[in-house]
Amino acid sequence: MEQAREEGQVARSPELSTFAVLLAAAGGLWLMGASLMGQLSGVMKNGMRLERALAFDPDLMLLRLQQQAFDALLALAPLLLLLLVAALVSPLLLNGWLFTLKSLQPDFKRLNPAHGIGRIFSPRGLVELTKAVAKTLLIGSVAAWVMWHHKEAVFSLAAQSVDSGIAHLGKLLGWSFLVIVGSMILIVAIDVPFQLWDHGRKLRMTREELRREAKETEGDPQVKARIRSLQREAARRRMMAEIPKADVVVTNPAHYAVALRYHGDAMRAPKVVAKGAHLLAVRIRELAAEHRVPILEAPPLARALYRHTELGDEIPETLYTAVAEVLAYVF
Repeated sequence: MEQAREEGQVARSPELSTFAVLLAAAGGLWLMGASLMGQLSGVMKNGMRLERALAFDPDLMLLRLQQQAFDALLALAPLLLLLLVAALVSPLLLNGWLFTLKSLQPDFKRLNPAHGIGRIFSPRGLVELTKAVAKTLLIGSVAAWVMWHHKEAVFSLAAQSVDSGIAHLGKLLGWSFLVIVGSMILIVAIDVPFQLWDHGRKLRMTREELRREAKETEGDPQVKARIRSLQREAARRRMMAEIPKADVVVTNPAHYAVALRYHGDAMRAPKVVAKGAHLLAVRIRELAAEHRVPILEAPPLARALYRHTELGDEIPETLYTAVAEVLAYVF
């Protein structure tokens, strides 16, 4: 998932972005429609006033056009800024902030006509076609209803003054646009979950892909298992090499064997130099017998030493007395 995100492969909903921008435009027209239409009307009126000097001077005419364009852009600036914010914020609702250059790298597969035709007739292409048809029918139906519902208001504009008519028209267009865009909520409510599901489906890895990812992040499992096996074998050989140096091997004849060593001058307490269960216990006893290391059967003590000590550990204080009796018997 993280690798796909770094490559720019995230869930995208064009319908959500379109809805956000159109909703911002509709809201802006509804709130600012009257003043915006008034300002644009003023710009147009000023543009229609042509002094005689302007008509015969191309330079002055060009300056007038530049001023008109600047005034129109200034009037539209709040609305354009609102649209820009909506376009930037809408993708964050799905994926959060994401900046990557990998998606800008050229991909020549996109230039393959066969690839493009395959996308058109793919299940996803059919879904996109269905969405486009549904969106057209829905928006067309809502627009027709809005126009029919406000036909009296539209006809009454002819009886108003120019300034008043333009202001009312701007307000009416903004409200109508808002209703039409609001109808797209249904499409967005369907498209966003679909895009999230489809993105997750694409990223769902096969077993081989999971194995490859694990190999890339943690190393080859087979190699790691082999290394662990070699480490265990080396540790076992080192342990077996310590058995001839042991002073006694305590056994539970059929299950456990623990080899102890104790040098009173150098050790505070006896240490466990080897231990094993089942087949390893048998091997410890055989090796001890080969090197004439004393073997003593003490099942409770053997079990306690095996369960509560590790290789190289001193025996716990609770077993001092029992081990002392064993060493006294041996020596």
